[in-house]
Amino acid sequence: MVVEYQQDVQDDPPAGEKSGTRPALLNPLFADVGSLEGVGPRYAALLGKLLDAPGGGGARIIDLLWHLPSGLTDRRAEPSIEETLQGQLATLRVRVKKHFPSPPRNSRAPYRVICEDETGEIELIFFHTERAYIERQLPVGEIRILSGRIERYGQKLQMPHPDYILPEEQRDKLPELEPVYPLSQGVTQKFLYKIFTQSLARLPEMPEWLDRKLIASREWPAFGASLRALHRPGGEAEMELNALARMRLACDELFAGQLALALLRRRFRRTNGRSVVGDGRIAARITAALPFTLTRSQQVALSEIGDDMGAPRRMLRLLQGDVGSGKTVVGLMAMARAVEAGAQAAMMAPTEILARQHLETIAPLAEAAGLRAALLTGREKGKTRARLLEALAGGEIDIAIGTHALFQPDVAFADLALAIIDEQHRFGVHQRFALQAKGKNGGTDILVMTATPIPRTLQMTHYGDMDVSKLTEKPAGRKPILTRAVPIDRLEEVIGGIGRARQEGAQIYWVCPLVETSAKVDLAAAEERAAHLRQYFGDTVGLVHGRTKGAEKDAVMKEFAEGRLRILVATTVIEVGVNVPAATIMVIEHAERFGLAQLHQLRGRVGRGAAQSSCILLYNTPLTETAHARIDILRQTEDGFRIAEEDLRLRGGGEILGTKQSGDPGFRVANLPFDEDLLQAARDQTKYLLARDPDLTSEQGKAARICLYLFERDEAIRLLRAG
Repeated sequence: MVVEYQQDVQDDPPAGEKSGTRPALLNPLFADVGSLEGVGPRYAALLGKLLDAPGGGGARIIDLLWHLPSGLTDRRAEPSIEETLQGQLATLRVRVKKHFPSPPRNSRAPYRVICEDETGEIELIFFHTERAYIERQLPVGEIRILSGRIERYGQKLQMPHPDYILPEEQRDKLPELEPVYPLSQGVTQKFLYKIFTQSLARLPEMPEWLDRKLIASREWPAFGASLRALHRPGGEAEMELNALARMRLACDELFAGQLALALLRRRFRRTNGRSVVGDGRIAARITAALPFTLTRSQQVALSEIGDDMGAPRRMLRLLQGDVGSGKTVVGLMAMARAVEAGAQAAMMAPTEILARQHLETIAPLAEAAGLRAALLTGREKGKTRARLLEALAGGEIDIAIGTHALFQPDVAFADLALAIIDEQHRFGVHQRFALQAKGKNGGTDILVMTATPIPRTLQMTHYGDMDVSKLTEKPAGRKPILTRAVPIDRLEEVIGGIGRARQEGAQIYWVCPLVETSAKVDLAAAEERAAHLRQYFGDTVGLVHGRTKGAEKDAVMKEFAEGRLRILVATTVIEVGVNVPAATIMVIEHAERFGLAQLHQLRGRVGRGAAQSSCILLYNTPLTETAHARIDILRQTEDGFRIAEEDLRLRGGGEILGTKQSGDPGFRVANLPFDEDLLQAARDQTKYLLARDPDLTSEQGKAARICLYLFERDEAIRLLRAG
């Protein structure tokens, strides 16, 4: 994760590395693509879109080099015309025999060129082309090397729009094995191949940042040789995930990430905090008011948090727990500790619904314990907001619960000792540090909570700067949720079943994946489904979705929580944190369209009381293999940690957290969980290097700095200089 900071006194940077700038060695790679021959403003703009240039700016050569091929075109087959096969990609040596231009008044007719060798003839077919251009490319009587796909039209062999047309003396310019790159409009494979040749020529010789024993044991090539091998593969084997060149670059990328996180963690540890120790009186009152006994894992987590808060350094801890595992209560007990010490605490949630939900959970316990809690969101305006801010700054509020409104510039605390951030991945890391800065001298302890169990590999890559506590148990008395999968053509049966359950007092969630009908995707929209269900159940059906305004959304949720609405049709706005214990049935429509972790989160909205709950997964047939696996896993287990690991295995490491973390770029080469052993190797390399060379001043340390710059972990270098 990237951190904003004030740059302190700087050490002298290593030779070749100017203060605040990347080493000159890397300048050729960070040059604009417009510096390449044949790349004018138009192509530079097209490449910017294709390569998703940072900040919407111009693409750089390094962005181009990380645009890796997805396949390989093999042009090594050189049959005679007679030996060619339908659909074959062939390279032919032919003589141009005759041109048949398109008739003047028939622009749809193709331009045909007859070519021959000693075994037969083939027609080259061109649509919408200039006659002069074709005549220059294919002069009658000349020998040409052609490469393209063979087709048969009646008895004639044809090659429509050859990929390559070269004079015989330029045969060496034809790539026998041509990488196939992902494209966007206006960019061709031939153009990319040409500019990659130039870009690879600019690769400087890099110093070695990985331990040479590791490289020797894995038989890895050097960085530059690895990158060239990926762009100029010698065969299909070099395109595989286990290819030595790819694994080398993946380890480099993971090493840069692990080193950056280690430097961030070290800087955080070195920054002064304060010891926050309470006397336990408020926590004891909360414990007495709880309708259940704390689980063992809650007690362990509270002990770990207490040790951190009591230490003279700042806490940075991740509390992860499955749905219904009691994270909010652990958070409240930690906040009670801060208040016992004479300070304040804050809890920040990503949405107003979740902030209000936290307040509703906390309020009765806070009242029993004598804590003064208040809500601050974007909804509070004028005099109400002014009074809240005054009370907060004057120390009259012990606990502030809110949204991003908590870290606005005009919000001041008397003494903020603990900041809890719920669902960290919904926030940018800068927001985390903006809230932390509200404390005295920036010394606020940070506790991050997530209801999304995170696989070990992603903990190491996304949260490597944090200590981790896990809640692995559910409160006593909760029954397992019965999960069934039902095809969508049995919809009316499901409606009949929820009608009977409704008469027996049950409340039902019905989740749809879209807000309104899409012509492109045949899915039931929330609005459409709500209208359908109202035909059966009238005004007891409510609706919330991402476009519902805040006040209206809160009103609908309140009606559902109080039982006046019996069925709530919703999109995934109810995915995390909404707590209605009386709701016992969850229907998820088009379950095959949701990720496994998201399905688990949605299912966790029920089963929060003592009554038996059930989850119905409505799916469209036929199911893909992956969708079938997701539904099977969900039926087998409620263990969120196992589900998270399975979700990572099925989907890869892309968006497992639901929302891409702001400030934490996705991998360009590494592929988790496949590269889990490389991640461990990168972690070991980091520990080994920093133990021997904490300031990265040795030859390998200086090389590691270059690796950080190369993978754009520049913030870590600045942290290193700041001490």
